[in-house]
Amino acid sequence: MNGATNASRRPYPCTTMPAPNTANRVIANLIDGRFAPAHGGAIISVYDPATGALIATAPDSTAHDIDAAVDAAATAFPAWSSLPPSARAEKLHALADLVERDIDEFARVESLDTGKPLALARSLDIPRAISNLRFFADAILADEHETFLHDGATSVVHYRALGVAACISPWNLPLYLFTWKIAPALAAGCTVVGKPSEVTPLTAWMLAERSVEAGFPKGVINIVHGRGPLSGAALVSHPRVACITFTGGTATGELIARSAAPTFKRTALELGGKNPSIVFADATTPSNLRATIEGVARAAFTNQGQVCHCGSRILVAREAWDAFVPALVEHTKKMRVGDPLDPSTQIGALVSGQHLLKVATAVDGAVRDGGRLLCGGARVEGALLPERVRSGAFYPPTLIEGLAPSARANQEEIFGPVATIIPFDDEADAIEIANGTRFGLSASVWTSDDSCATRIANALDCGTVWINSWMVRDLRVPIGGMRSSGLGREGGREALRFFAEPVVVVHSKGK
Repeated sequence: MNGATNASRRPYPCTTMPAPNTANRVIANLIDGRFAPAHGGAIISVYDPATGALIATAPDSTAHDIDAAVDAAATAFPAWSSLPPSARAEKLHALADLVERDIDEFARVESLDTGKPLALARSLDIPRAISNLRFFADAILADEHETFLHDGATSVVHYRALGVAACISPWNLPLYLFTWKIAPALAAGCTVVGKPSEVTPLTAWMLAERSVEAGFPKGVINIVHGRGPLSGAALVSHPRVACITFTGGTATGELIARSAAPTFKRTALELGGKNPSIVFADATTPSNLRATIEGVARAAFTNQGQVCHCGSRILVAREAWDAFVPALVEHTKKMRVGDPLDPSTQIGALVSGQHLLKVATAVDGAVRDGGRLLCGGARVEGALLPERVRSGAFYPPTLIEGLAPSARANQEEIFGPVATIIPFDDEADAIEIANGTRFGLSASVWTSDDSCATRIANALDCGTVWINSWMVRDLRVPIGGMRSSGLGREGGREALRFFAEPVVVVHSKGK
């Protein structure tokens, strides 16, 4: 046996919470200012991953619905794009006000839809969504035309909104990332057809309701629900869509890139990652050990490891192994797995039973490849969970050692609460291992040596490097990946520029 059975019987701390109101919701598309079901009436069932209960139905939209949404957005574009930036900013702030007014409801529904701890949704996901709306509302007001003087002529760079923007967001951070896409598009003057994940559609639907309440003109924001192969494919290939922004898996990103290529649609893709957390010996001294362990564990297991920036490969200096690894294992075993509504829960449910099976299969494969389970490794048994969530998709935080850097579990994104631990000998070895995948999204470096941190950061092939931290985000800076982790950047001016075409007007005095 690989030890998984014993791991599943560990008494993970948990408490019982009262059941929420799980009355089924009927979600509708927002097209041209009106709510409507999918053409033909097909639906998608939406389940609470913590309980397995049906909580909503969403439209299973077709190309017909996408056509209607794109047509509405294209019709609304001239008027919306011609508004002064201050008018567009006013609407974005009004929408942010409404989300903030209902922040507790948004957080509860986000937790219900995703299985993530309510405390995480309330402290991070929904506040960040509000910040996204406000940030880009203010950013467009500060965006200035560029002016250049040369040879008696004045060249002015104007930025003209592209047109209809397709904004496709993933299931792991539903409102957080949905607003991260639609806010800069709207601020720049584009109109939007948004497609949230069919797995977690609830807060996007709530946002659609608030956008109507905020007074957005009809057709400016359209939100269409459905499956990727049907409605998603119709959206990215639509001839009237000017640009596509997508966050999700690398395989889907490749399909989108191919679909967009024939019509030269501008495309931004934030895709998967196999991100290293690199721990040097000086980060494991008695004065630094606790902070390093907490930071590395947070990077590995936040949102059940279902974040593309999660540090799923933990690289540890060989000389620090004995001090760091047992302490990390002990810390991980103590993480509270349980009801997402329990304020003390640290690890909630995975997004679905299907995804749990995918994660479990990857872990089993790692064990077959020679990996040794240090903790976790099997689905949490229902008897160890509060009664309300005993049918849920719960998987404990899992650490695996003993795998070669080239092993499948060290090369492919698992996207769950699973991290591998790999020793390294020196800086050169750490860099080689860290860069030894097809991905290049992010990394974290843990050391008290600033010179070492700088050398490592400059040598890593990824878009973001955190030093002694993880997921510290200034919305003004660009974020994105290299290689199979994506194309383009989001954030700050980079995002606003993505949704606009630079047009140069040259004023010459003549002779």
